[in-house]
Amino acid sequence: MSGAEPSALPQTSSQSQPSAPNASWLNGAALYQIYPLSFRDRGGDGWGDLDGVIEGLDHVASLGVDGVWISPFYPSPRTDFGYDVADHRAVDPRMGNLAVFDRLIERAHGLGLRVLVDLVCGHTSNAHPWFVDSRRSRDGDKSDWYVWADAKPDGTAPNNWLSVFGGAAWNWEPRRRQYYLHHFLPSQPALNLHHPAVMDALCETAEFWMERGVDGFRIDAVDFFAHDPQLRSNPAALRHEAEPPLKPFALQQHVYDMMHPAIGGILSRLRETVERYPGRVLLGELSSQPGAGQRIAAYCTPQGLHAAYTLSLAKQPFSAKGFAQALSAAGRPESICWSMSNHDVERAASRWLPAGADPQSFNALLAMLAAALPGTVCLYQGEELALPNAVLEQHQLRDPFGITYWPDFPGRDGSRTPMPWRAAEPHAGFSVAEPWLPVSDPHLDLAVDRQERTTGSPLAVWRAALALRRDLEALRAGSVTAVEEHGDLLSFERTSGNDRLLAVFNMADRPAEFALRGRGELEDLAVPRAPGALPPELTADGRTLVMPPLSVFLGRLRTAS
Repeated sequence: MSGAEPSALPQTSSQSQPSAPNASWLNGAALYQIYPLSFRDRGGDGWGDLDGVIEGLDHVASLGVDGVWISPFYPSPRTDFGYDVADHRAVDPRMGNLAVFDRLIERAHGLGLRVLVDLVCGHTSNAHPWFVDSRRSRDGDKSDWYVWADAKPDGTAPNNWLSVFGGAAWNWEPRRRQYYLHHFLPSQPALNLHHPAVMDALCETAEFWMERGVDGFRIDAVDFFAHDPQLRSNPAALRHEAEPPLKPFALQQHVYDMMHPAIGGILSRLRETVERYPGRVLLGELSSQPGAGQRIAAYCTPQGLHAAYTLSLAKQPFSAKGFAQALSAAGRPESICWSMSNHDVERAASRWLPAGADPQSFNALLAMLAAALPGTVCLYQGEELALPNAVLEQHQLRDPFGITYWPDFPGRDGSRTPMPWRAAEPHAGFSVAEPWLPVSDPHLDLAVDRQERTTGSPLAVWRAALALRRDLEALRAGSVTAVEEHGDLLSFERTSGNDRLLAVFNMADRPAEFALRGRGELEDLAVPRAPGALPPELTADGRTLVMPPLSVFLGRLRTAS
């Protein structure tokens, strides 16, 4: 395939190029993340595969999203379930082959869906041929492709850096008699992205997939791309809590092992590569370390990423203040990708649901919040079904992170259980075989087939909310102003040309009042709600909105004549 813009994609207004300095089709787009191991299995082995992805694309397209992000499907030992890549330019035989991938691209483009795939730049599997070569000796062709360091005189690790997944970030390699760096599992050695040949190989990998028709890349773990070349130890964190944190990683200030200024140059090289293929984009994942909003602004430039997301918001309580701060911190809100849930965190339907609140009302609030926010919104598979996090027993866990910290931290498996397609079928229609993770019993009543037949279901609400985003230019690509938070209330305005919209969200399970403060005439725009939910109401004097619990108001502002 050539690197030209895919001709099968319809040229809708949502894919027009905005005038922002870092313009791309991501601005205003809605994406859907597919975690293929848990999406759909057509091979009959209990693991999701690319044929299953193809079969599920009609459902994805029915939501009204603009594209999909497909998590790794590359050959992998699966110690980190795909993010330990053993070959960047192939499909894991258990999931299909390149011919199946080509069919996936063709089908997605035929449905008007763009396709992003993961580009895992910062590390590989220790089974990758590059690492096998690198660890063999200090003089081989790829000896410097990874981050190696000598032991201290007493034989201990080069410094005090810690792995996110627990323990030291250094592992001893007896073949080279050196330590190698790993920010995550010991089976995920860190690549040396300062080496020109490494960057050449990664950029060639990007070209390989763009030639097959992909529309861009989700860039994994950007903040770990570069570190202090002197390998200085991190200082201790400044903590005032009485109890220590659950994870030792939080006991350090990560000033030397990550977030180095050299990351900008690495992103620039990746951007140069995708710029040669019209319409391709880079979507980055940033860590939840302090200052994530500022790093979104720093990384999302005409020489860097088109957009980025961080899990720092997802790891905070659900609050008007948190969203208002996120909107203000990034500099250009159109650079933010809003990821409420994904494969690395507990599902929002469990994590953020206020105690005792109606799940359907909360789902409607979350759907309209996603539809109204600027930039890019990314749904995680099952989020459109309002799936709660699955509760697993210890013996059912697969995630090494969760296994390490059990029972205080249950890990990520609860958000990775199989997608429920048909409630009455074995394993909810995910597979004919026993799945690699169990189907959660509470998910059966929320299966796709049941929601398709239910008026006002979470699925119907998400479709309606995304349709509003698609139909209203101000929601999709307008500017955002007047961002405010007052207690439980979040409000902002979206403007495109003469169209000015006011969005107000009551983010708590109790009523609240919003003062309009002379905004002029207000036209109420209907938004999707949970069955039986009360809408906001204007007081008799027209000066105040009375907001029921977990409610949304969307209105068009007109200046009084």
